[in-house]
Amino acid sequence: MSPYSSTTDPGPPGTLYTTDAVPAHRRRAYWREALSQTFGAVDMGVPDEVDRGRIRASLLGPMQVVTVDGDPLRALRTQRLIAGSDNDDFVVVKLLAKGVARIQQDTRDTFLRPGQLFVYDMARPVRLTLPQCFQTKSLVLPREVLGLSESDLQRITASPLGTDSALGELLTPFLSRLVDTAGTYPQRTGDQIARNVVDLVQALAEERLGRGSADTPSAARMSLLRIRSYIDQHLADPDLTPETIAGAHHISVRYLHKLFQLEDLTVSRWIQQRRLEQCRRDLARRRVGDQTIAAVAHRWGFTSASHFSRVFRAAYGTSPAEWRSSAVRGAVVSQPPPGRPVGGPAHVR
Repeated sequence: MSPYSSTTDPGPPGTLYTTDAVPAHRRRAYWREALSQTFGAVDMGVPDEVDRGRIRASLLGPMQVVTVDGDPLRALRTQRLIAGSDNDDFVVVKLLAKGVARIQQDTRDTFLRPGQLFVYDMARPVRLTLPQCFQTKSLVLPREVLGLSESDLQRITASPLGTDSALGELLTPFLSRLVDTAGTYPQRTGDQIARNVVDLVQALAEERLGRGSADTPSAARMSLLRIRSYIDQHLADPDLTPETIAGAHHISVRYLHKLFQLEDLTVSRWIQQRRLEQCRRDLARRRVGDQTIAAVAHRWGFTSASHFSRVFRAAYGTSPAEWRSSAVRGAVVSQPPPGRPVGGPAHVR
């Protein structure tokens, strides 16, 4: 075990690094290591005497959510560190909850105040300076999950997001509360919330990019967000169809299909995909191992066991029975345990 293994205390689930019980002479080294365990290969500048520091991290779907409270620090990620690390496929969406900050990336140099959101990309050099005691709340997202092109991402880094918009006012308190409670959600709920918050961040990014309603509209994204949430809540209903979904949202079936063009899937295929994902997850869980495959399929809205088996094999290249068997043998590796650092082995300079 690392000499810098985390110190835990009672509270919400997740990894907790805290300097509370660390001797004063070891506190600075511990805090630098804890920060790099959380955010990857970064040159961390911290005061010679660290008074306090606390990190809580939890997994939520494909992302990690992180709260950091601490004394002033400077974080620098250079091209050399990027070249030597394996965690450059992440984008960080950060809320400055307390203190002030300066972020530098992609030729921008921005000062931020409490309550502002900003983004930086781990694949390119970045400098973050927090000159006062601070608190930040972050979403650490795999790059492909955010769904922005390289050029679009470079246009929104190191600048405030949603400062003067209704969407920004909606997302900021939501993100803050989400980070605080992320470790308390069941996996299915957490996965659903993660998809929704990614949609909100995407909509805010499009707004920041200045795209009007005729391009890739935030309004359409928000409608799609609500509809996807509705679908997840009604997956078990075998009568869930494009017609019932459109009726529930007071839109035409034609417009519903147009919205799902943003997903590059038909509505029916999206429903089937979400049902398959839920069945696949349930079949890999030992606690539902006493249920028949047909019962699991029926639970998620499939009316025919043979049809379910065919579409499952087509999607995953294996039968439901083979998938369950491999899970029981321990061959299926699911997501990493909560609190696993997204950056892998720490690199501290």
